[in-house]
Amino acid sequence: MSGIKARVKFFRIVLGNIVILATVATLLLVTLPVGTSRADVPNKSPLYAGKSALKVSLMVNVYWGNEYIAPMLEIMKRYNVKTTFFVGGSWAAANASTLRAIADDGHEIGNHGYYHKDHTKLDAEYNRKEIASAHDVVKDVLDIDMDLFAPPSGAFCDDTLSVAEELGYRTIMWTRDTVDWRDHDPDVIYKRAVKNIKGGDLILMHPTESTLKALERIIITVYSHNLRIAPVSSVLDGESNL
Repeated sequence: MSGIKARVKFFRIVLGNIVILATVATLLLVTLPVGTSRADVPNKSPLYAGKSALKVSLMVNVYWGNEYIAPMLEIMKRYNVKTTFFVGGSWAAANASTLRAIADDGHEIGNHGYYHKDHTKLDAEYNRKEIASAHDVVKDVLDIDMDLFAPPSGAFCDDTLSVAEELGYRTIMWTRDTVDWRDHDPDVIYKRAVKNIKGGDLILMHPTESTLKALERIIITVYSHNLRIAPVSSVLDGESNL
């Protein structure tokens, strides 16, 4: 008799576990939109590198340095480089012709906020205003919808990530920083850009005189490592977008 009771208890436990698992599965199906897999669920974490083993990107953040942009574009054109310029909204509003020149050369345009604010000090609504305002300016000038956001100074908070995602953006950081806004030695900038370089790297730089002087060497060295320079979105997505 005790054996029967034990078996009944065992089956009750098993049945209870089945019910729990079925409930969890149902909740997941309700939570995820139809046709959505776990891999498709947006990830609010910022991205510091891409999936590509063959490509790297030069992330050029632009709020100033107009005098160096045209010669940088010329060097990139000479070596058939297409990369990504993250532009500030206030800069874009005041420099529409330069923005068009960048886009006309085939470079990807990313969002760098409107007024170069510290996004860690902004509430959700102000984060939204900074990102959306920059988006609207670029949309007005180029008629494109940007989907990559690089926070000024790499400063972000949970509100930044959530708002960026709501607005259809991936938040982009960097793999290696040339710190060219502070250090003005082309050799230092060059070494920071290419030392131990590998596929998937996102290399942060700005339009400065020293970066301009280092740019050609950086490009040649990247190519010498059998790597390509590509827009950030292409590097993030890996080899599916060659």
